[in-house]
Amino acid sequence: SVAQVVLSKGSHGQFLTINLAFGFAVMLGILISGQISGGHLNPAVTFALCLLAREPWIKLPVYTIAQTLGAFLGAGIVYGLYYDATWYFANDSLYVTGPNGTAGIFATYPTEHLTLMNGFFDQFIGTAALIVCVLAIVDPYNNPVPRGLEAFTVGFVVLVI
Repeated sequence: SVAQVVLSKGSHGQFLTINLAFGFAVMLGILISGQISGGHLNPAVTFALCLLAREPWIKLPVYTIAQTLGAFLGAGIVYGLYYDATWYFANDSLYVTGPNGTAGIFATYPTEHLTLMNGFFDQFIGTAALIVCVLAIVDPYNNPVPRGLEAFTVGFVVLVI
């Protein structure tokens, strides 16, 4: 979704399109892997569950490696699918940032005015909000989400954050 928006200069999608795609992607990832591994797609969530003794610590390195490899595989697929469009957009010279910057398709980059401290707290608060919401969703003592709707609810949380 980010590649579609960036490479079309917004004519084939908008910021909302990216957010919707992220939310649906998380939902589908959890639906696919939820019954096998618990649907851990984010190392921070896995770490939090280990820290709270809801998952054994032995899973942390294994899941983190799998999550990281999955992220790189996904980025490679996007790069392959949009290879020609990326080079056309960048006039055969790739840039990280700027009007023809394409690195933001694969990772987040701070704007020029964002300090390191603000960037840290932005990521910390966003990740903390995600973890708190995931813990609330899977907590059987909390107002439980109806069985089968956990993936949809977590996807919605990602959309909102």
